[in-house]
Amino acid sequence: MDNLNLISNFAEFKELKNIDKSTMIGVLEDVFRHLLIKMYETDENFDIIINADKGDLEIWRNRIIVEDGQVENPNQQISISDARKLDETYEVGEEVADEIKLDSFGRRAVLSLRQNLASRILDLEKANLFEKYSERVGEIITGEVYQVWKKEILVLDDEDNELILPKSEQIPSDFFRKGDTIRAIVSKVEMRNNSPVIILSRTAPEFLERLFEQEVPEIFDGLITIKKIVRIPGERAKVAVESYDERIDPVGACVGMKGSRIYSIVKELRNENIDVVNWTANTQLLIQRALNPAKISSISIDEEKKTASVYLKPSEVSLAIGKGGLNIRLASMLTGYDIDVYRDVEEEDVDLQEFSDEIDQWIIDALKGIGCDTAKSVLEISPEDLVRRTDLEEETIREVIGILKSEFE
Repeated sequence: MDNLNLISNFAEFKELKNIDKSTMIGVLEDVFRHLLIKMYETDENFDIIINADKGDLEIWRNRIIVEDGQVENPNQQISISDARKLDETYEVGEEVADEIKLDSFGRRAVLSLRQNLASRILDLEKANLFEKYSERVGEIITGEVYQVWKKEILVLDDEDNELILPKSEQIPSDFFRKGDTIRAIVSKVEMRNNSPVIILSRTAPEFLERLFEQEVPEIFDGLITIKKIVRIPGERAKVAVESYDERIDPVGACVGMKGSRIYSIVKELRNENIDVVNWTANTQLLIQRALNPAKISSISIDEEKKTASVYLKPSEVSLAIGKGGLNIRLASMLTGYDIDVYRDVEEEDVDLQEFSDEIDQWIIDALKGIGCDTAKSVLEISPEDLVRRTDLEEETIREVIGILKSEFE
């Protein structure tokens, strides 16, 4: 039949959009049956034969042969005279099948069929695209930059599907031109105005996780587990890893010999600094590792308030905080605790002679006589021992201790 290139057009679309043959045939048949119902009020006595490979489509109508003059429904019945024009051997009561030509539907009906078919194909394409990328959320895809706008980038995948990389999902130092190859993670898929929109991301922690899986075989094989990732995209990231095999050093495996494994990841993320730390359930130890490279003197943790007070030597404070406060920010994100940093400064001792305006000289001399030349050396001895060793009154000793203590408060 003259199918007006409907089948061939659909076959081309199938090749481009990867629509399977059974779905293609189903859509074609459904569209034609819709037209038959519109034209003849029923499609029950019609057979539609589709050969998608050859591009053939035939419509056959089945009618019962009745006596001349007894045709009540010309769509379901045919007179014996008309039937014998097709084949002289037909008898009353038999069923006759005749082919319906597409041009018999009329120009308007054919145009309507074309529009209906195009609409169904478009809906099918949208549904397939939505389903395909919904299953790929969390995966890395490689595409080509097709258009760069102020607020987003249009990316084409290998099947020319359109994907969106918003400015908010780009690393601040990202810069792409049309034609550039780009890698990103499928962040989410949503329907807008009945059309699927695929959102990509290069800032999501999952993007960094997938990159590690690609570069570190032990992670891909499950020998090393990534417990948590926190990022300030383009600046710094912390990755907590754990190995269930004691023979494997998870940090060393992730970094690689001379940083070989992590180098390509850092390059992909525009030189984002990546700290890999050993995961532990010990909160204090995890905080200590998260603040690396700073060396911690002591930690005080409040489990209820989820806060941690960290004490460090003055020279270590800047390392703990990091450039722009990035290190302590990421450590807080990784551990789940608000971390406050304090300088652990040892109080300097004070010579006893410095207190001569508050303590009589003869008392100072008595204390020096037992070897106490500084304030701390006096405070380290109990009041009872001081009384016994200096022969000073207990009240005098307690007054001296009060004066010395106030110096360090």
